[in-house]
Amino acid sequence: MQVIHDVQPDLGLSPAEEARRSQIIAATLATMSELGYRRTSFARIKERAGLSSTRLIGYHFGTKAGLIQAVVTTALSIRDRYLEERAGETTDRAAMLRAMIETEVTFVRDHPECVRVLREVAANADDPDGWPVAGPLLSGFRTGRIERLLSQGQEEGTFGEFSPEVAARTIAQSIDGAIQAYTENPSLDLEAYGRQLADFFEQAVAAKG
Repeated sequence: MQVIHDVQPDLGLSPAEEARRSQIIAATLATMSELGYRRTSFARIKERAGLSSTRLIGYHFGTKAGLIQAVVTTALSIRDRYLEERAGETTDRAAMLRAMIETEVTFVRDHPECVRVLREVAANADDPDGWPVAGPLLSGFRTGRIERLLSQGQEEGTFGEFSPEVAARTIAQSIDGAIQAYTENPSLDLEAYGRQLADFFEQAVAAKG
């Protein structure tokens, strides 16, 4: 099991405590990815992480909500780093949109565990014991980021006249379609799929004339 570095703010923990938190987060990601949100319990996480007691989970995260917060934050951080590594330091809005679309599509291939967990948390946002912020955060995180990018591109004259909200939702839903297509056909060439999707939307949002 891969140990994932905790991305929570500095809590003043010892190296051993930080390592234990990361171990628990990694075990939670793996368990939820395999079994789903509803079947992921402290007992199953304890078993996968090789802990002596479930009390160690409570010690480090307090409640289920605290654990889910750490897991979601970690998964989103992994996705952000993935985008940064592949997108480079470009400030061109069209290039940024292309990079965002292409990396969102290939992320499911390179980090399937994170994608499954984020989808599981979003689908179970009504869990009264879960992290109450998870639902709104995950529903608006990606769409909001795309919408901001499109709005900035419009202000700079890179993109044409359209509703950034409608376009952002359409792009996000198309990325979800790519993820679904890959789930149904793991041999799908996601690099080519992402390029074609980016080609389509780059032309669709470009300034005319």
